[in-house]
Amino acid sequence: MPRRRSYDQYCASARALDVVGDRWTLLIVRELLAGPRRYTDLHADLPGVSTDMLAGRLKDMEGAALVTRRRLPPPASAYVYELTPRGRELLPVLRALAEWGAPELEEPRPTDAVRAHWFAIPLIGALEGVVTGVVQVIVDEGDFHVRIGGDGPSSYGDGPPADPADVLLRTDSATCRALAGGEVTLAEAVRDGRIEVVGDGPPAGELRARLLPVPVN
Repeated sequence: MPRRRSYDQYCASARALDVVGDRWTLLIVRELLAGPRRYTDLHADLPGVSTDMLAGRLKDMEGAALVTRRRLPPPASAYVYELTPRGRELLPVLRALAEWGAPELEEPRPTDAVRAHWFAIPLIGALEGVVTGVVQVIVDEGDFHVRIGGDGPSSYGDGPPADPADVLLRTDSATCRALAGGEVTLAEAVRDGRIEVVGDGPPAGELRARLLPVPVN
């Protein structure tokens, strides 16, 4: 499908922006990195986007081979959008943007919408090297899960994982923001009581043993 617009510059960055530089496109990618979504779900988690704009962006992304649309089997019989392998390759791009943009968060503005899974991308960096497996994170706004380590790159999903998580963390959006901005480490947040490691299984116990100070007799 021919591009509707282009910078017409023989530059890799310009070519990338030809594909994903339009308003809302990368935020749609952010939503779909959390898993396949119905159109209505996408619209609900992208406050401010019009239905015409969302439909147009999804059509453009299908044409650019970033997104595919498929029908779920009965009894659902609904259509969902999901990223292609090419689309999923944008996760490092969004991670870099989140790291760069974290200092801009400051305190939420009265007009700011908040979704729990929006904290997943900046938290991946804070969890890598400390936790391995599936981590479910519960905040006041809801929960999400992050998959760290394993055979593929780190990933995330909205809501709880399909199977029980290896580790469950309970915290709040302010701590997530501090982790994203590098103001506090995961170990410091656990030691200060800002993050609670929930569960009695081996992964949770190992994480506590790694992060909490050893009592001195």
